[in-house]
Amino acid sequence: MDQAVNDPFVHAYRRDGLGVLPCRLPPPLVGELRSALDQVIALNGPEPRDVYRNPHLPWRDGSRHGVRGGGEVFFRVAVLPEILDQVEKVIGPDIILWATTVFAKPARSGKEVPWHQDGHYWPIEPLAACTLWLAIDDVDTENGCMRYLPGSHRRGLLPHFGDENDALSLNERLNQDAFDEATARDDVLAAGQMSLHDVQLVHGSMPNVSNRRRAGLTVRYVPATSYFDRQRKPKVVAEEVDYLDRPIWLVRGQSREPRNDFSPGRAGLEALDRLV
Repeated sequence: MDQAVNDPFVHAYRRDGLGVLPCRLPPPLVGELRSALDQVIALNGPEPRDVYRNPHLPWRDGSRHGVRGGGEVFFRVAVLPEILDQVEKVIGPDIILWATTVFAKPARSGKEVPWHQDGHYWPIEPLAACTLWLAIDDVDTENGCMRYLPGSHRRGLLPHFGDENDALSLNERLNQDAFDEATARDDVLAAGQMSLHDVQLVHGSMPNVSNRRRAGLTVRYVPATSYFDRQRKPKVVAEEVDYLDRPIWLVRGQSREPRNDFSPGRAGLEALDRLV
């Protein structure tokens, strides 16, 4: 990884906790994602919502780990070599894919995502991981793009507290006295562009007050030197979330942590093979 210190993407990631990838999804593939998301929204109605968990899972009929629909195209994007090449620069050559989420804020009704750190929620030890944020739609300040506090990833995990406000898409948030919101930057991305951010970066987003949807796919990667703790009780309680048999995949390199269990993912790949 040290050979990448002169890479502008890596430099921004290490300095700010977020870097915009130098590669971009081609328009036809963005179109496939939009079509797949339309299917997910239609199958998980009746009304469009803000969050669709794990659309990459191969079981199109849904499971307790993810939504109905999606499947193949989301998984295929998550393991694209050009994306994994950039992930490798910041977390190393041994990479596990363990989760995806579509944040699809509907026009004029999308909720606020409160200030938080991904690492507060994740069952990863040690906490070394990153999130890809891929714009399915054009995302900007008007329709509620992600905002982040540059350099906040170097502070470590900060205390979060419960907040059951229905206007928020997460039920735990940071105390805003712990940071200066005036330093926030906007992660404005055109459809097909992607950013990568550190597991401890402070980030959030405003509601979508525009007439346009704001959809983005997040992909969660962890180095295979870390342990995915299946016994950890999830902190997201608004939906059914369980890590005990969550499918995870070693998508590059070798497994370096013997406690990691990839068997649910192997069953998932057999299901994926039947779809393509």
